[in-house]
Amino acid sequence: MGKVVLKLGKDISTDDIYPGRFMATVLPTETPQYCFFDRTEFNQKLKSKGIEPGGIIVADENFGCGSSREQAASTIRGHGLIVVARGIARIFMQNAINLGLNLVVCPTLEAQEGDELVFESGEVINKTSGRKFATEPLPPARQEIIDAGGLIPYTRRKLLESPPR
Repeated sequence: MGKVVLKLGKDISTDDIYPGRFMATVLPTETPQYCFFDRTEFNQKLKSKGIEPGGIIVADENFGCGSSREQAASTIRGHGLIVVARGIARIFMQNAINLGLNLVVCPTLEAQEGDELVFESGEVINKTSGRKFATEPLPPARQEIIDAGGLIPYTRRKLLESPPR
């Protein structure tokens, strides 16, 4: 279960998530400080640890549109946040999977900041409103990469599981 810590609309660009002026910062240990930097109040809550890991960002369609910068996924993952959106832009989706960012695609989701959400058996349950919303599950291979913590840990694990030739 997690609490909605930020509700966003449609077409949230990677520049909103991680402004381009910080592109020189690429280390996953440094990118979190710039998460939604221009949304000053939210960014300050993140930096002051006023938002716990497991907090949920809810968005409408086309979350993560814009450039292919992987820092947009890295900055969110660095805070341990989960993204639940009605739709996620293709490149952001792949970057998020590669970096192990937890995402849920839920085309009919209705939630407000402060709502408590539970993820269960292919649906999101809004405990605050009592409503349930079907999710679009990721293909099993993509979910396995996220569950492993990203493509590098996933590949490392697969290589270690492989018998030597």
